[in-house]
Amino acid sequence: MYTQRDHQSLKTRNSFGIEATARHYVEFETAADLQAFFAARPDPQEPYYVLSGGNNVLFTEDYPGTILHPVSRGITLLDRTDDRVVVRVAGGEEWDDFVHWAVVNGYGGVENLSLIPGYVGAAPVQNIGAYGAEAAQTIRDVEVYLPQRNEVQRLDRSACRFAYRDSLFKGELKGKAIILSVTFELSLHPTFNLGYGDLKARVEASGEVTLARVREAVMAIRREKLPDPAILGNAGSFFKNPVVPLSVAETLRQTYPDLPIYSVDATHVKLAAGWLIDRCGWKGRRQGAVGVHDRQALVLVNYGGATGRQVMELARAIQQDVRQRFGVEIDTEVNVL
Repeated sequence: MYTQRDHQSLKTRNSFGIEATARHYVEFETAADLQAFFAARPDPQEPYYVLSGGNNVLFTEDYPGTILHPVSRGITLLDRTDDRVVVRVAGGEEWDDFVHWAVVNGYGGVENLSLIPGYVGAAPVQNIGAYGAEAAQTIRDVEVYLPQRNEVQRLDRSACRFAYRDSLFKGELKGKAIILSVTFELSLHPTFNLGYGDLKARVEASGEVTLARVREAVMAIRREKLPDPAILGNAGSFFKNPVVPLSVAETLRQTYPDLPIYSVDATHVKLAAGWLIDRCGWKGRRQGAVGVHDRQALVLVNYGGATGRQVMELARAIQQDVRQRFGVEIDTEVNVL
């Protein structure tokens, strides 16, 4: 059965450490819990939002409806062949706990996504990615509860419409689906993905390439570049790397030969948003209680006592500078409420 609390502070439930209050706060485990909640709520029009680890959200005001928080746990092995395993993971499982479990058991595919904060249920929404890998590459299907239909559905990978930091859950099903579990297909004979940044050199310096060494290298790089939210409030990368036509990138390269460019397809490339922001002089700058991290320009930080509106004012100023200097739009990766 779900549990409910009213007028719940969300300060410790979002990694920015922003003070905000939810009118109602509900913890759930199963589809039956959600069915009971939606059947019992007095105002069917009241808004709700699924808050997992709170690592990719920015509150700019109190939430006027119900915050739904998954507390389900568990990893279940569904199938195993000579080449791969299929596992189902509860939506409330910590993402990095799942990655650690996979690496320890010799299951490849998610090691590059080590130390990404948040819950497994949030991974398909954003199609989380790092170091040349994306969650979509290993997801087989996503189990969701649809409140408007009062039914549970299982959506296969193609139905989820995964794209760069995007999915069906940020589009057509935004606010209409609650993720219960995610099924992954992992490899027993992994092909290591070491082509992004200095990952290859870092891994090979420690010896033979293994899942554990890839995970260790990714974790070390992330710790060097990204602040710990427990010490300095942040939501990781605040901005997405912009995808632009190849012609735009080639024009920019004429003026900025060191502009990092990553291939997307035959006609589009991805630019490094952090590099663009750094070139505009924002890295390490502070505006009162908010600022840009001094080691990673993609990360906006709360030095203490900041409001969500102050964070957004800083974000908009950065976006405007990048637009004026490079003619490129950088969108926010963080969900703003």
